[in-house]
Amino acid sequence: MATNGALNRKLRMGLVGGGQGAFIGRVHATAAVLDNRAALVAGALSSNPEKAKASAPDYDIPTARAYGSYQELIEQESALPPDQRIDFISVTTPNHTHVEIARAAVQAGINVVCDKPMAFDLAQAEELANVVDQSNVVFALTHNYTGYPLVRQAREMILNGELGEINAIRTCYIQGWLRTRLELSEQKQASWRTDPAKSGAAGCFGDIATHAYNLARYMTGLIPADVSAHLKTFESGRALDDYGTAVIRFDNGALGTVTASQISHGRENDLFIEIDGTKGALQWRQEEPNVMIVRANGQPHRLYTRDPNAPFMNDSGKAACRLPSGHPEAFFEAFANVYRSAYDAMVLRATAQPFERVNTVYPNVHDGVDGMHFIQQCVASSAHNGAWLPLRHSRCRR
Repeated sequence: MATNGALNRKLRMGLVGGGQGAFIGRVHATAAVLDNRAALVAGALSSNPEKAKASAPDYDIPTARAYGSYQELIEQESALPPDQRIDFISVTTPNHTHVEIARAAVQAGINVVCDKPMAFDLAQAEELANVVDQSNVVFALTHNYTGYPLVRQAREMILNGELGEINAIRTCYIQGWLRTRLELSEQKQASWRTDPAKSGAAGCFGDIATHAYNLARYMTGLIPADVSAHLKTFESGRALDDYGTAVIRFDNGALGTVTASQISHGRENDLFIEIDGTKGALQWRQEEPNVMIVRANGQPHRLYTRDPNAPFMNDSGKAACRLPSGHPEAFFEAFANVYRSAYDAMVLRATAQPFERVNTVYPNVHDGVDGMHFIQQCVASSAHNGAWLPLRHSRCRR
């Protein structure tokens, strides 16, 4: 039996979403149990009750805890004895359902791990944050790219001043899978992401530009001041943007750019970031996540590889590693690092100990509000020909 510190047991997980034909639910279920600190014991796997229960054997969820709706899951699990009920739920459904599910769980005292973006719009995100503030639950948001070892390595380097003052950040997330109107073939992932009723005010910018923006914020700790954005829909007839660029001015005077595309031929999941400081610069690419390049004028370029035993790795980078160097760690492991950090807080809560709720290693509800504010302001700026609009939200955290 795996233990969680003083808790001396595995955390019990309930999964919402992830039924047959889904993608991200299976990712969550895999990552959540990767370190053997949690067990998936219950689920409401689809909004269709029959499909929800039919999907349960795919996850080895027992029939008695395969629920037809998230409401039933929360009600029935809350009625169980404390030593049997779930400790947390993972929300892996389309954007427009995140808040209603997460809010119900928080109000029932159940910890939440929610997929991004956190909400359908900013008003929903702010409402959910207020509910979380009034509770004592752990709330984690799976901006999973924050879990890569070299991202955490870079974050500690930057916050410790190794790159000096940050002047510029360039982030891109480039895909090509929506080059054609794939949604017309009723492909599930394309259908809801291009539907304003389910995805919200933005398409590409809500889906992947939020990752690029969050990565810049997470790695540098810079506070955004304002934004100018141009979003465009290149595929005729599509309701939401499939390409866009935003320019961000930060409080310290730095400039940032976020470019996102889902119509670039041959591109898959190319999330890329470059950061320029007064003492040095670095770059990291998600499709080659175990390598980071650091440069300084007049010095040889330094190639950092993910190596938990190397003296150049800092504590944050080492703590995010599971394997020796040369054995690639990537998407599932990064997801699992977000879960692992959230588990540490859940264990503290379960053992009646205080835990950090704002300056967490894992993305939290404040990051969720920040991301939704980014989407709202980019859409509004684009609608007014790139007008500069305020980007700092009161919940922005370093």
